[in-house]
Formats: sequence, C-alpha cells, structure tokens
Amino acid sequence: MRRRCFWGWGWEDAGPTDEHARAIGRLLAARFGGGEPSLADPPALDAITMAPPRVAPPAALATLCSQSPYDRASHTYGKSFRDVVRGLRGDFDRAPDVVAFPAREADVVALLDWCAAVRAVAIPYGGGSSVVGGVEAPAAGDHTAVVSIDLGRLDRVLEIDRTSRAARIEGGILGPALEDQLRPHGLTLRHFPQSFEFSSLGGWIATRSGGHYATLYTHIDDFVEALRVITPSGVIATRRLPGSGAGPSPDRLFLGSEGILGIIVEAWMRLQDRPTFRASASIAFDGLAPGAAAARAIAQAGLYPSNCRLLDPGEALTAGAGNGSEAMLLVAFESADHPLDAWMTRALECARDHGGRVPEGAGRTVVTGEGAREGAAGAWRRAFLDAPYLRDALVRLGMVSETFETAVTWDRFTEFHAGVTEAAEAALRRVCGAGQVTCRFTHVYPDGPAPYFTVIAPARPNSQIEQWAEVKAAASEAILRLGGTITHHHAVGRDHRPWYDHERPDGFATALRAAKRALDPTAILNPGVLIDP
Repeated sequence: MRRRCFWGWGWEDAGPTDEHARAIGRLLAARFGGGEPSLADPPALDAITMAPPRVAPPAALATLCSQSPYDRASHTYGKSFRDVVRGLRGDFDRAPDVVAFPAREADVVALLDWCAAVRAVAIPYGGGSSVVGGVEAPAAGDHTAVVSIDLGRLDRVLEIDRTSRAARIEGGILGPALEDQLRPHGLTLRHFPQSFEFSSLGGWIATRSGGHYATLYTHIDDFVEALRVITPSGVIATRRLPGSGAGPSPDRLFLGSEGILGIIVEAWMRLQDRPTFRASASIAFDGLAPGAAAARAIAQAGLYPSNCRLLDPGEALTAGAGNGSEAMLLVAFESADHPLDAWMTRALECARDHGGRVPEGAGRTVVTGEGAREGAAGAWRRAFLDAPYLRDALVRLGMVSETFETAVTWDRFTEFHAGVTEAAEAALRRVCGAGQVTCRFTHVYPDGPAPYFTVIAPARPNSQIEQWAEVKAAASEAILRLGGTITHHHAVGRDHRPWYDHERPDGFATALRAAKRALDPTAILNPGVLIDP
C-alpha cells in the first residue's frame, strides 16, 4: 500500500532518485563553487527514538486513536524546510503522544472534551502540509500531553446545491478527492494551491490558503458560504447566504484562525462550472520591471486572467520557462461559458505596450485541455508541482532552501523588491558565502502584486537550521520595514509569530485573545500559534 513519507514531502516512492539528486548537487557545486555535496540517507523509522506516550486514550476513544511510531512520527511536523531538516536528522522530540482519527462530528466533540479534561494540547491536522510550524507541538507549557487530531476520515462531499452552485463538504477532504467527487456534477471548487494533493479543505480555510489562480478568486475566503466549527465551548454553525451586512462576519472569525479557536468539520463552499475554454500565452520581457508594469496594466484592466505569473530571469531559467536572460509573464484565461479571444487580445496589447514579446499565434482559444499546458506555461506548471520534492532533495544535499511570499502595493514595489532582494542576498553572503535569490509573482491585484522569493545556498555541515534562521530573519525584517505583509498565503504558525506580532494591531490582538478565552477556555487548541493564550 502506498504510504506518505513520514519525514518529508509527499509519497515515499516519489521525488528525485538518488542519481537525479546527485546530478542536482553537481549543478549546484558548479553554480556556487566548492566540491560536490554528499547526499544524506533518509532516516529509517525503526532507528528513530521517540519519548514514550505520556497518556493513553480512554477506552471509549481507543478505536479512534493510534500511538504507532509511524503515525506519531508523521504527525510531528509540517513540511517546511526546518521540518524536513529535523525529520531527516531523526529528531522527533516533539512527537504527539496520541494521533486521533475522528470519523464524525461526535468524535471531534469527544476528543476535545477528553483533551480539556486531562489538559492535553489538541492540534488540528488536515493534510500536514504546513510550511510555517502550524501543526507541531509547543516547545513547553503546562500541558500533560499532545494529541494530533487528524481529520482525514471526514472526507466526503455531503450535499450539492446545483441551483445555487454550492456544496456542503467535510473539512478533512484532500484536494484530489474533493475534485473527484465534484467532477461528475460538472463542478469545481477551483482552488489549487501548490500543496493541493496533500492539503485539506479545513486546512485551506483555517490558514486562508491562496490558490493557483492569480486574480479575482485568489484566496479560499472567496468561496466560503458557511461554516460548521467544533469549539471546546460548543458548536458554531453559520448561516448559508450569498452575502450579508449583518454585523461582523462570523465566518471571518475562523478564516485564518489556524486551529486556535475550533476545528472546522464542514463548510458550504461556492463552486464553479468546470472550464471548457482556455487560452494561454508566454511573453518575454527585458527584465522584471517592464514585466511588472505589464502585469499591473492587466490587473487594472479588469480582465481577471486565471494566470498572470511573472518570473524573473533566474526563476524562469530554474523552471525551464526561459533562457535566463529574460523575464517571462505567463498569462492564461479560462471559462465554462465563452471563448476568450477578446480578453486575451487586450491582455497581449497591455503586454506589448510595456515591451513584451509575444510569440506568433499565442493566446488562441482552445477547447477543454488542448494546449493548456504547452510551452513555457507547461514547463512552469511541472516545476511548480515538483518543487516540494526537489526541496527535500536539496535538504539531503546539505543546502539551505527557502521560499517566502508577501504582498505590497504597486507604488512601493520597485523599492520593496530591491530592498528585500538586497537583504536576502547580503544574508546569504554573510551566512553561507554564496547563494541565489529569485522572484516571481504568484498573484496580482489591481492595487499590488504578491511577490514570492526563492532562496538557495550551500550550508555548512550540521548548521542548516541555524543558517536558514538567519536568512529568514533578515528577509522577514526587510519585508515588514518596506511595507509588505509577513505572509500572503502561507499562514503564520510558529515560524512567522515574531513578525506577525509586529504587523498585527494591538487592539486586534486583545480582541483575538478574548475570543480565544471564550471559545477555548482551557487553551488546549494549538497554543502559541497566532497569539499566546
């Protein structure tokens, strides 16, 4: 039976082979200097030492719970660079004492009641794809144990309202299963984050996930119609409505709450008809600045392309979407209703106005999947989906590899991009001796882009986490200083707390703590994430 990797990303049998990983190591040695890096062996589960569980589940919950080494190890961390380094080293000091697999709402209620009674930390766990320390246990506290509550058995589409184009869906369903259950109805949620294969609906909502689509409906927020949440103080169910002006939105309290207020067990989600018309084009620019100007023009024209990703020359080269001398703008449209020629024609005009070079015949409307993944756009998509597996190979090669994303208004972008890049590059020179920083836009809005930076550098032996932390701190401090947000779509978790504390208004922090006390009076849910109890 195929099994998820307990220490890294994805499936155990997927990702680069050792031969491929060593070839990557040789390329990196040529790029950064130094000898060919050695490739660390993955850890063996039977060689890992974990502390014995501090509690056992009561008899009434025993059939829902596991204390097996595999389940405890695989629920210890998320999938950030720091998580994978610790997993590769066999460091599972924060393994949960119990992993619970509720199959219905009543199981979630019973598990939270038990955790509150014994003062055990309860950590909601969707697909485990967090890259910000959002699903790991706190380092210390007055808790007696840690229970990871895996929602994976709550994985069904329960009801479809075809007239309103919405569905009632359980929170533990992963992306592929969700789309498989909607497909026979000709519907889609149309939310495809990079973690799609291994992330859940409840996780998307709890972290305000950003999807693949670059404009208009960019975040999961746009699709939430109503929620059902289990809190230690009781069940909260919001009303299904297309819109409302009745006070602050109760749904918004739980969007981005990162498991500190309750566990999302169901959601009514707005759906869309599956697209049948598509058009795409890859446009070359002499640098990032004219490409950014074109992306802004397209965003402000009200065209709402499904893809409007700008890759700087280094990013384009790494993704196989360019030759390293040009920035590339990937533009795409899709629709279930109409051909797209008028929209694409205007987008290409915007690109040409800013010096974009458009290949002959690019942008024609095609039907169904024809042509949707060709050329530079197809190369980028393949690199996008394979990136987490590649990151694990870089960890095994002893590299520092990190991504950080943000958003900033257009008027600040030029100074912002230069300042963040300079801060990250200076940190790499100081900490690692060499390294590369590249940038792309993941999303564009009329008032600003969401730049996504990628860092790769050689690390000193046994110091990957320390070097990563210095580089991340330098970049994060530059982001806040220059007017960006500490995260656009990766959530806060534990890793971003120091900078989120500065970004978040003090009055809002006070209100959030009050909500925490009201809904989780014993502070068992994910303590230390977003706020201190």
